[in-house]
Amino acid sequence: MPNQPERHFIEAWSLINRKYLGKGVRVKRFRRPTRCQIRNRVLLAVLMVNDIKLSELAERLSVSSRSVSAWVYEGRLPGKANLEKVCRELGYPHHILFNQQVINNSPVICQQEPSRFMKRTITRSPVRNHILTGLCMVHDLSVTDVSHWIGVHPGTFRKWLHQATLPSPAFQEKTEQFFRIPKSVLFADCVLGEAEKSQA
Repeated sequence: MPNQPERHFIEAWSLINRKYLGKGVRVKRFRRPTRCQIRNRVLLAVLMVNDIKLSELAERLSVSSRSVSAWVYEGRLPGKANLEKVCRELGYPHHILFNQQVINNSPVICQQEPSRFMKRTITRSPVRNHILTGLCMVHDLSVTDVSHWIGVHPGTFRKWLHQATLPSPAFQEKTEQFFRIPKSVLFADCVLGEAEKSQA
């Protein structure tokens, strides 16, 4: 099964660490990440796309940075009170932010070649599917490359990101297989957005 070159992989994760680990944590606790170190990719995706550092979330929730990093990197579940607080803060139900299937699955995806997430994806136009966009950031993948690998036109994939368009069941399945994350989580923003419209 093809994997991205180790050098590119380490560089990508080191960039994530420098920006999102936050301050006030002992360096030795955050050794160079391995392929299996980030267990809750969805939580990290939501934080990255909203430009929220782990230390900032910890401050908002009045918990330690170590606790937040354990949720992301070790897949630990917060206690009931903190679970309610983090879900309220980030605007997602617990079965999305702390999905057990996501936490239990390996975070390694089948990436055919090195890629690079382009920041203009989120700066030129607002995104509405935060989870899917954030996962592209977590894995450092360009929209064009992901589109090619799952077999959809880049313009269509951008509609998924920026308009929260729900793709056909066939493409939902392909996206689920690529990211190794349930489609109900990948496209939760689409469903939640429609629910909000119906209640308005």
